[in-house]
Amino acid sequence: MSVTASVQVEGLLKTFGDFVAVDHVSFHVEPGEIFGFLGSNGAGKSTTIRMLCGLLRPTAGQARVQDLDVYTQTEQIKQNIGYMSQTFSLYDELTVEENISFFAGIYGVSRRDRPPLLQEILQKTGLTDRHDTLTALLPGGWKQRLALGCAILHKPPILFLDEPTSGVDPTARRQFWEWIYQLSEEGHTVFVTTHYMDEAEYCHRLALMHAGRIIALDTPQALRRNPRLDHFLQLDSSDVLGSLETLDPLPEILDIAPFGGGLRIRVADPAGAEPAIAQALRGQGIQVRSLQAVEPSMEDVFTTLIQEEERKS
Repeated sequence: MSVTASVQVEGLLKTFGDFVAVDHVSFHVEPGEIFGFLGSNGAGKSTTIRMLCGLLRPTAGQARVQDLDVYTQTEQIKQNIGYMSQTFSLYDELTVEENISFFAGIYGVSRRDRPPLLQEILQKTGLTDRHDTLTALLPGGWKQRLALGCAILHKPPILFLDEPTSGVDPTARRQFWEWIYQLSEEGHTVFVTTHYMDEAEYCHRLALMHAGRIIALDTPQALRRNPRLDHFLQLDSSDVLGSLETLDPLPEILDIAPFGGGLRIRVADPAGAEPAIAQALRGQGIQVRSLQAVEPSMEDVFTTLIQEEERKS
């Protein structure tokens, strides 16, 4: 295996009895890259991260993190990574400052280096004025920032963030991603899992995961141009619900759903579908305000590829 990547995975497998949680996945993550795992709950994202963090032993396959083996060098891996779980891994009964000090000890930061590091993390997280606040009293967005601050206080080269924005408001999520970009620009590699489609767009590269397997891997832009995808039309009409009921049975339409105040329609052949759509709506007295081809969203990509995988099984 090459040693240039921050993470290298080949044929990684994890089973629990007869259940296959991670099914022979292979990928690599470059230094400084924001690499995303997009998938629904139970897709295998968290299990993969736990194996890479040395918290769960693989059943088979190979994986190295910072050129450290996940089978034999788990303790070294833990000292070279930052890990933020879905539940933030904070102690609610401790203050903000006490949580930072506790994790500094866990990560082996010397006592001499802790005071300036504490101030640095408080400043970066914006929690200087709340340093003596009980963590339990912090809003979700602030807990999230504190958890990331604790994960990076030992300045690890790679961060593993497991659905870090789950349960926080959109403003806090956006601020969190601004920080992730800053960390990437500073040279940190960031491996993040998410089930939010808009967050997937922020990643440099993205792996779509379903039923334990990676079904597509590329940049978000390239994934939207995937030749395996069908075509998408956006319909704006005088009666959205009536349009949905009228068009859903048409054989030219593969899928139809509300989207952005109109309808997003998936078709195999736009040239044949557009006249059929217009004719069907005219027959119901529904006015077509606009019907145009659009680039698929990440949600379109994900849904289409999952449906394709399920048809194979």
